[in-house]
Amino acid sequence: MPDTVLTRAPLQPETRRRHRRRPKGPGEQIRVREMLSYLAAALPAGTSAAARLLALQCALRMNTRMQVRLPQGVLRSLRLNTIQSPWRELEHARWLRTVPGTAAKEVVADLLDATLLGQAPSRPDRRHAADWALRAGAASTAGAIGPLPQLASVYLAAHTDPEAVSGLSELDQMARACGIQPTELPGALGKLTASGLLKSWRACPDSGDLQWTFYSLS
Repeated sequence: MPDTVLTRAPLQPETRRRHRRRPKGPGEQIRVREMLSYLAAALPAGTSAAARLLALQCALRMNTRMQVRLPQGVLRSLRLNTIQSPWRELEHARWLRTVPGTAAKEVVADLLDATLLGQAPSRPDRRHAADWALRAGAASTAGAIGPLPQLASVYLAAHTDPEAVSGLSELDQMARACGIQPTELPGALGKLTASGLLKSWRACPDSGDLQWTFYSLS
């Protein structure tokens, strides 16, 4: 009796499963929130909002060799394409070192904070988070009114409940993430409200809590 060989029919195109890559770790919003918290501790207290916006993008876009190639398009979205002071700040803090002689369409830098390698292990997911942060700050009118309101917008969006479009944070914690004193925050929040981004905000001096509501996160 001849051996019977069972063969498997090939999958038809319409039934072949398409394996979509699943994100590894937290989503974009949570990843940005965690990176802002990390940078609040890793960068010197006096680091400007512009330098912190730059550091956030560098940290989320670096490769496994801790090098980042930041396109001029990203820098334009951050309103940082014509100034060098944020780069000099981060170099002075020994957080990164720019690579000279690179192409005009991008800035290349080596990051010097080895702890970053443990903050976000999956590069594609980090890049998605970097794009999310870019939209949260630059896609609104926040970017047009200065780096501090822009960074504040990213922070608030990262700590906002998407369904309720509102959030709660400690005033001191936000001020530390933005590199300013708590007394300077009302000015930035007032600008975001006047620009039509924030619907309302309220700081409670007794508890130190900050509450806010966006019109929309889109």
